[in-house]
Amino acid sequence: MMQKLWQKKLKLNYSRDVFDIIQFGSSVIEGKEPNDLDIAVIFQKIPLKEQLKQAQEIKKQLQKITKIPVHINAFDLYTLFDKSNFAKENILFYGKSIILKDYFVKRFGLNPKIQIFYSLRHLEKKEKVRFNYLLNGKKGNYGLLKKHNGRLLKPGLIEIPPEYEKIFRDSIIKISKDSIIKISKDFECVKVLC
Repeated sequence: MMQKLWQKKLKLNYSRDVFDIIQFGSSVIEGKEPNDLDIAVIFQKIPLKEQLKQAQEIKKQLQKITKIPVHINAFDLYTLFDKSNFAKENILFYGKSIILKDYFVKRFGLNPKIQIFYSLRHLEKKEKVRFNYLLNGKKGNYGLLKKHNGRLLKPGLIEIPPEYEKIFRDSIIKISKDSIIKISKDFECVKVLC
């Protein structure tokens, strides 16, 4: 099953009306087993009827590549950012551009990040050591931070890419469900545009 379409060299045919094609939802989250592939096609300002027609053509092409169903949404930039669009946050925060091979929001000078605030106060010494090995590794093995491009900002705070949230959350909870205090989602400004 191919679920990371955004990492593959796909030869899709689409018009110049397409601003971007974005994979989002559970298929971009590490550790999840998606039932379908969520795809958003973002168009320049063209009539809705034409958006739907072109989106269906892209869906047919994608469906030939993957064995699981493709669920496709068509937006222009105005409707993408509309407050009634419930997929907006998921597309903006987790969405991976099939065209750019990176986060969709990088087009706008943003980079999504998740910060996990944790406390080890209530843990016994051996659990604290296990937690350290989990994050930093042990005996030449990579820990979660290095393996998944995370970083320790300060004791009690780590920052990770959004697609690894489930892996970090599940791994930390195995040591102690009370360790996670808060998970914060935010964007950092990419220096090129900000």
